[in-house]
Amino acid sequence: MSDRQTNRLVLRLRNLQQTAFLGRFLGEQAGAGDVILLRGPLGAGKTTLAQSIAAGLGVPDECYVTSPSFNLMNEYPGRLTLYHLDCYRLENEYDVEESGLMDYIVADGLTVVEWPERLGSLTPKERLEIDFQPSGEEERTLILTPYGRTWYDRLRSIETACADSFVIKQREVG
Repeated sequence: MSDRQTNRLVLRLRNLQQTAFLGRFLGEQAGAGDVILLRGPLGAGKTTLAQSIAAGLGVPDECYVTSPSFNLMNEYPGRLTLYHLDCYRLENEYDVEESGLMDYIVADGLTVVEWPERLGSLTPKERLEIDFQPSGEEERTLILTPYGRTWYDRLRSIETACADSFVIKQREVG
């Protein structure tokens, strides 16, 4: 099996409730050491999805999940610790290393990274990448691409969960 799997799941989310459903499901299914990378333009919904992932992990309501753009990383308690990283202000992988963020990417909780393209060669081999393509005020197309056997296998359970919800799905081979 190659590092990059050819199967992707394309989800068309029509509203914030569908985004919340997906995020909660991902949080509920997360295991220690998992990494989820969120790619997309400003305002695409990355932090909104991270908030729903936190809800799925059982992060208490009083721990409001915000974009860590200025802190680079926020940590939240839950079933697993959520490490929410934002690499927007970093230029490249050298800055990532210098910032100490790699300690959280290889941590025993769940790591969610916004602006992961800054990781460069530091990008973990095992990960789920979610690419956001906004198509309206609340509408989004999300492309979920698994890397590694664990995420490849989990993609099926994500697809099954979405099939029973109001999320429109399709399977792509890329």
